[in-house]
Amino acid sequence: MTTQAAPAKLSDEYEGRTGAILARVQALYPKLIDLSLARLEALLGKLGHPERHLPPVIHVAGTNGKGSTCATLRAIAEEAGLAVHVMTSPHLVDVTERFRLAGKLVSEETLIATLEEIERINDGAPITVFEVLTAAGLLLFARVPADLAILEVGLGGRLDATNVVARPACCVITPVDLDHQAFLGETLALIAAEKAGIIKQGVPVVTARQQPEARDVIAERAAALDAPLWQVGGEIGFTRHPEGTIAYHDPLGALALPAPGLEGMHQADNAVLAVAALRASGLEIPERAWAGIAHTQWPARMQRLEGRLAAQLPEGWELWLDGGHNPNAGEALSATLASWHDKPLHVIVGMKQSKDASGFLRPVQGHATTLHAVSEEGQHLALPVEEIIRASGGVALSGPTIASILPRLEGPPARVLICGSLYLAGVVLRQDGTLPQ
Repeated sequence: MTTQAAPAKLSDEYEGRTGAILARVQALYPKLIDLSLARLEALLGKLGHPERHLPPVIHVAGTNGKGSTCATLRAIAEEAGLAVHVMTSPHLVDVTERFRLAGKLVSEETLIATLEEIERINDGAPITVFEVLTAAGLLLFARVPADLAILEVGLGGRLDATNVVARPACCVITPVDLDHQAFLGETLALIAAEKAGIIKQGVPVVTARQQPEARDVIAERAAALDAPLWQVGGEIGFTRHPEGTIAYHDPLGALALPAPGLEGMHQADNAVLAVAALRASGLEIPERAWAGIAHTQWPARMQRLEGRLAAQLPEGWELWLDGGHNPNAGEALSATLASWHDKPLHVIVGMKQSKDASGFLRPVQGHATTLHAVSEEGQHLALPVEEIIRASGGVALSGPTIASILPRLEGPPARVLICGSLYLAGVVLRQDGTLPQ
């Protein structure tokens, strides 16, 4: 089956020498999309099939929490002494953030050399930028020794470029919500079917607590493929204690887990998924390794900023950043904001054009002392300020930029939260001088 592709557009997400290579690649954007993995599989064949020469893989799909779950998986595995590869998307500041080789971010020189090699071998064949980036990650992961590879799905699952790995050690599906409907379908069941497309014959599956429509689709897919299924709220149970520690149990037994290092009430859910995935995978994880949950770091997920932007706030104020951008993320954020009642809260929101702004804002704006809408220069596909104000029911004030809002804020010690988009988060991290490590 083929369909007409969207017109190629040189991306503004990439810069420098790496960006020049990817701009050339984007000029090869297929005129017809065949709705399969055939292009990437052909390219991987020319590269010697690196996807067949990886360490054990944990494959992570879902709508929300994928990045935090991947970060927790890495923190636990590294606490266990394992060398870990990680491929995530999107990046926030620089494309090198997408690839971590045995614990370290890939160097620009190594990534450029790999992309140039792939460009040469591809020899002008139709291809997408994400397919080339995925090929680069797989090639690097096959060449650098490691004990574990963590792959985050870019979009959907069934036809995502990362789904070329035939037999991962475990598949993970984080909470599924309405997002990317133009690509994945208009209903929760259709979107869940795309996410469940990563499930493989006989491979263990770990899934978050899901809405019934999504839960049923995932369970049916797992049963059809004889894939052992652990579900939060079923085979997996946990209780978060007031101090943040977690009492956890699954079919292998019970564990006492530390409080997550990532801020936010929802991070307990992501930590539990990571623990379950490692246990279901059959990897040897010593007891001491669960301490990695407390050491997890992941930028733009309820991240406290203390750089140049934070310095513009009055004494005693706090500046926070979160990249959540859909209704489910808004609900998760709201649960955290409900515990922030000790200080005034000023919320600054910037969103991407294709997102459900009112769905994200609805659970968030009730916690805000003031709500401000922004559209930053360099913010990819930013939703106009007027649209955010309309989505808030006229409650939000026009920024229109962060630089114009922060000097206006005054009063007793308060918190400022910037949220609504990972693309906005990248701009904010640049402005603050806080770069992902």
